[in-house]
Amino acid sequence: MSRLLDVSETVISPSYRIFGLVDTSVDTYAPHADRTNWLLSAPGMVYLQVPPQVTRAFVRLESWSTVPPASDAQWSGAEDVEVELPGGDLALETIDGGQKEVPLILPSSGMYRMQWQWIFNRAGGPFTSPLAGRREPLPMPPGHEEKLNGADQYCLVQIWRTAASEETE
Repeated sequence: MSRLLDVSETVISPSYRIFGLVDTSVDTYAPHADRTNWLLSAPGMVYLQVPPQVTRAFVRLESWSTVPPASDAQWSGAEDVEVELPGGDLALETIDGGQKEVPLILPSSGMYRMQWQWIFNRAGGPFTSPLAGRREPLPMPPGHEEKLNGADQYCLVQIWRTAASEETE
């Protein structure tokens, strides 16, 4: 049975249509990733591409003991990624603002799975896709208005250790 271990919430101002969750023990850089995906990742870092209209994002980070329970909530978008977190201390990072440490407790360093889900503020739309080669309007399903807290985007990031990392300890 999966347990919620810790939660951290903050507001961030993306810069250059991107913000990231990084391990503070890693020298961060812009990952050379496939810009047709929402998530750009490399060891110790995961960046989310955001629409150019997003100036404030409310971010909720959750640390889970195992895979979190499924939700039937509708989102504008969602992606999963597996990433190594060698130090286990996290920060949110933007190009202009640098790193902002987040007090999210992870069980230990190692391989983690992250599920990123996001929704856009219907009052601030329309929002257009930041993905390479795509500039279409993005879906904005109802149901998360209270979580936006006045921000342009709400982002839920759920993090849990993968089985592969537990076997190597």
